[in-house]
Amino acid sequence: MSKRRVLELFYDVVSPYSWLGFEVMSRYKNIWNVDVQFRPGLLGGIMQGTGNSAPAMVPKKGAYMNEDLARVAEFYEVPLKAPSDFFHVIIKKGSLSAMRFVTAVQMMHPEFLEPVSRELWVRIWSEDKDITEPESILEAAKKAGMSEDIVKKVLASISTPEIKNKLKENTDSALKYGVFGMPSIVAHINGKPQLYFGSDRFELLAHNLGEKWYGPVPQKSRL
Repeated sequence: MSKRRVLELFYDVVSPYSWLGFEVMSRYKNIWNVDVQFRPGLLGGIMQGTGNSAPAMVPKKGAYMNEDLARVAEFYEVPLKAPSDFFHVIIKKGSLSAMRFVTAVQMMHPEFLEPVSRELWVRIWSEDKDITEPESILEAAKKAGMSEDIVKKVLASISTPEIKNKLKENTDSALKYGVFGMPSIVAHINGKPQLYFGSDRFELLAHNLGEKWYGPVPQKSRL
C-alpha cells in the first residue's frame, strides 16, 4: 500500500495569492488522496530571510498585480479586492499579530484554523478592514464561529514565547525548503519534498501526484 502523500501549504493572510492557494487546497483536500497540512508563517520573515521584496514594491509588478487580482478573483471565485491604502495596510501594518493569532488557534483550537484564516483574509482583502488590532481579530474570529471567551484566551497567548517560537519555527521550516514567497506548497512524494510556489501550480502538482485537476472550483466541473 502506498504511503499517503503530505502537502504542506505555507501561507500568510497578508498575501492575496495565499488566499487563492488556501481555498483551492481546501477544495481539493477531500478529492485528492493527500494529507493537507496548513502551515501559517510570516511572509515578512520569508522576505527578510531570502532578500526578496513584495511585488507591490516594484512599480510595474504592482500595476500588473492590481489587474491580475481582479481576474483571478473571478476565476477562483474568491472575493478579492485590494485595500484602498495598499502600501500602509500591507507594507506598514503587515500581519504579525494576525499570524501569531492564527498560529495560536492552530495550537489551541485547530478546528477553527480554516475559518479563522478565511475571515482574516475577508477582512483585509475583501472588506478593506484592519487585521492588526485585538478588536479586529476578535471580530474575525467570532465570525469564524469562535466564542468571545475562547478568542480572548487565545489572544492573551499570542505574546507568549511558545506562540512566537511556533510561528518562527514554521517560517524557518519554509525557508529550509527553499520557500521565497507565499503561498508555497511543499509536496512530500515518495519521501522527497518538492516545492511549488504560487497559486497557479495546482495543475502541475496534480500531474506529479497522479491526481485529476478539475480547475480551481472542482465542485463545478467534477461530475
